[in-house]
Amino acid sequence: MARTHTVIASPLGDLTAVAEDGVLSGLYFERHLRGPGPEERGVYRDSGFEEVRRQLGEYFAGERTRFELPLAPRGDAFQQRVWRLLTEIPFGETRSYGELARRLGNVSLAQAVGAANARNPVSVIVPCHRVVGADGGLTGYAGGLERKRFLLDLEEPAALKATRLF
Repeated sequence: MARTHTVIASPLGDLTAVAEDGVLSGLYFERHLRGPGPEERGVYRDSGFEEVRRQLGEYFAGERTRFELPLAPRGDAFQQRVWRLLTEIPFGETRSYGELARRLGNVSLAQAVGAANARNPVSVIVPCHRVVGADGGLTGYAGGLERKRFLLDLEEPAALKATRLF
């Protein structure tokens, strides 16, 4: 397995993209909780990440609402199921941990869903930022709550933004 990485500038700071055999396996913020150490990122390359860079640029410019990239995140079977559910949350919407647990067939899995969500290695692209607490409040985020708020604000529908006073 050949692991490579690059750094992509974003409005949220530099993002480190990691690929295994040319397929994106991770996207991490600076000071990312549970991010890979330098020895786990592989060789630095400028090339091979053009499509990731392009789609992220479109997303941050408000021109893309869904990513279309091959992904290879590493995780156990349960984590993979949760991460697949995350990709089904529409742009501009949120779900609670409990809602995701219900989709998996067992509402008592909410904490396990939270743990899997926290270990999502492909931030932004696998939209773990779209998961909120049962009361709609922001909960933990590996990139920090300020970044989570930024992403949710970026995705907020214009009609909803127009109704807010502040």
